[in-house]
Amino acid sequence: MSREFHHEPDAQRYTLVVDGQLAAVADYRVSGDTISFHHTYTQPHLRGKGLAGEVVQFAVDDVEKNSTRRIVPMCWYVADWFEAHPDRAALLTR
Repeated sequence: MSREFHHEPDAQRYTLVVDGQLAAVADYRVSGDTISFHHTYTQPHLRGKGLAGEVVQFAVDDVEKNSTRRIVPMCWYVADWFEAHPDRAALLTR
């Protein structure tokens, strides 16, 4: 199973492509020095495989590595991801 992660700034989203097909998405909005993740989605036939978690991790890693922005987890899934990864809490803001 091949996996490709992409940041699509024009579409304001991070994507995970599995075997050539869009599998999971994390949508965001930028406002000043914050980035708000407001929606995640996994294709129904691929749910339950941890793909949303993978795309969120990729997105969080990218924000941390390539910007000084702080993250606002507006989506319940992203909020739950941060609950499960308290070591990343320094990236959060309100």
